[in-house]
Amino acid sequence: MSSGRRGGSECDFAISPTLMRGLVSRRGVLTGLGVASLSVLLGGCGTKGIAYSGSEAGKASPDKSGADRVVNWSNWPEYIDVDDKTKKRPTLDSFTKATGIKVNYTEDYNDNDEFFAKIKPQLSSKADTGRDVWCSTDWMVARLIRLNWVQKLDKSNIPNAKNLVAPLVNVSFDPGRRYSIPWQSGFTGIGYNPKSTGGKKIESMDQLLHDPVLKGKVTLLKDFRDSLGLMLLAMGKNPAKFSDSDFESALKQVSDAKKRGQLKGFTGNEYGQGLASGDIAACTAWTGDVVQLKADDPKLGYVLPHGGHMLWSDNFVIPNYAQHKKNAELLINYYYAADVMAIVEDYVNYIPPVKNVKQALQAADPSVADNPLIFPDEQVQADSHVFMGLSGEQEAHYTRAWQDVMNN
Repeated sequence: MSSGRRGGSECDFAISPTLMRGLVSRRGVLTGLGVASLSVLLGGCGTKGIAYSGSEAGKASPDKSGADRVVNWSNWPEYIDVDDKTKKRPTLDSFTKATGIKVNYTEDYNDNDEFFAKIKPQLSSKADTGRDVWCSTDWMVARLIRLNWVQKLDKSNIPNAKNLVAPLVNVSFDPGRRYSIPWQSGFTGIGYNPKSTGGKKIESMDQLLHDPVLKGKVTLLKDFRDSLGLMLLAMGKNPAKFSDSDFESALKQVSDAKKRGQLKGFTGNEYGQGLASGDIAACTAWTGDVVQLKADDPKLGYVLPHGGHMLWSDNFVIPNYAQHKKNAELLINYYYAADVMAIVEDYVNYIPPVKNVKQALQAADPSVADNPLIFPDEQVQADSHVFMGLSGEQEAHYTRAWQDVMNN
């Protein structure tokens, strides 16, 4: 992937069988906060004035890790390595052989708000959820920290945390990664179909919202962190640190575009079919979805805008009252070894948060190791941005404002 070009970074790459096997798109089942019911959101916002960086240490139960050699991990579907023949998960088996710790791995995390609703009754009543660790998206991690529902990580049990890639170390919602550490990451950029753009490349949010060729054929992602994050970057603002007035200015540009008929609508991942057919000319889009679409139509375009692009992660967190905290931390440490994470990436094909995974994959699967959307270069990484953690009041206010624009 070339980078730093005025107008955007064009992502042209080959699709290997391994890549297609893994890209079931975990983001494809993520509906995002924009489609959550406001009542669920407000139920999770907490008390006004609670700091999003965590008000006190999380609540620990007596740790049974030493006597009870087990760890209970909830994760998204199709988000870990699987042996195609045996259907077993090789890295989990290897972890158990190396440590004697059995992993009860459950694929029951289908949506952030849906999962929040599952664990809210227990954590709000100070009870064990039955889970020792799970993987939440950035903004949900911010909420869990704000509510004081997750525990600080004991880094003495995670020495491999030193392998976390630099851009993800100091995120605004969890500076220094005291409560969370990434599992997998991905980009939000712009996808377009040249058949519907007259052959024109679509390389900026300005084009999406103003180019008359695209009128009525543009969609934006429903999660405001994705779409307004790109809008803030186009305005020269930092999505990791912005003001209410910055948010309002970005929102107004989207609102004005909708009133002019520029926008066709707002989507989750269902934009894929419309983009492939040309019914959608251009849209804000997730990398994994467009990679899959390009397998059928290599002419489809995907751009990381020159002003910067959004980087999201799903992150390990350990909830309050977890029964096997140390075992969970040993599990995290295991996956932060480059050779282990390389096995995972060879299957799931997202962006690894661990250093030196590319080198570990070069011999085993160079087609994956050389893919720029899995292993972006330093400039592309430098141009990526994580949306800032929000207070409960901000989260409720921004969500109401965004939903008003989407629904009116």
